[in-house]
Amino acid sequence: MNNKNPLVFVLSDSVGETAELVIKAGLSQFTNGDYNIQRVPYVDDKSIIDDTLELVKEKDAFLAFTLVDPELRDYMNKRSTALNVEVIDIMGPMMDLMKRKFQNEPHLEPGLIYKLDKDYFKRIEAIEFAVRYDDGRDPRGISRADIVLIGVSRTSKTPLSQYLAHQRLKVANIPVVPEVDPPEELFRLDKAKCIGLRISREKLIDIRKERLKALGLGDHATYATLQRIDEELAYFDEIIDKIGCEVIDVSNKAVEETANMIKHMYNKDLN
Repeated sequence: MNNKNPLVFVLSDSVGETAELVIKAGLSQFTNGDYNIQRVPYVDDKSIIDDTLELVKEKDAFLAFTLVDPELRDYMNKRSTALNVEVIDIMGPMMDLMKRKFQNEPHLEPGLIYKLDKDYFKRIEAIEFAVRYDDGRDPRGISRADIVLIGVSRTSKTPLSQYLAHQRLKVANIPVVPEVDPPEELFRLDKAKCIGLRISREKLIDIRKERLKALGLGDHATYATLQRIDEELAYFDEIIDKIGCEVIDVSNKAVEETANMIKHMYNKDLN
């Protein structure tokens, strides 16, 4: 397996969110966020386990799973051993311990936590919203959003939208490009819902050059020139001045830090 960009499969008899969160926590100790996770949700059939294990072996990946059905768990463990595939049983050891401790049988019903947690459905709705209205692809999302993020390319608009979605906030984001007029809906929205993401020219050029390198392109493309960046930042300031909204400088901030500031602004405006 390529340690620099590992591929991990997450298999579950529910949505697979629990296993994915655990795996991400582990991967954060070994990578800088360069990994791929592929979910295989709602598994209730041994043939799906077989197909997934074959794919994991072919891709030289590893697999994490949450299966509450002891028969499927046992099958997964036996088949993975036979195929010499690395798997991690997220739920099994914990359920076995609780069974001994409580001297009781588990319900063996997938996804119970989500049935008991109304916030889960709000979070899923917000995540789907962030995907649907990412990068200005549908201006109808502007009027439906709790928060609208505005910024030039590479100001973490998409990661911020997803992070805030996990906080149950519906976020749309709008890219600022000099050649493209922003949607008219943006100027009709309550400015309290809009937040501009400002970034220094020095930081932006570094980020864009690294992005070009990652794509296997030279770092002299127009996308990463000072002239182009200055044009975009000037246009960003023009748009933000027209809207009159709050601005956060994201130049030296982690996504989590910026997201917390945005959430604080949002909660303040509600009160």
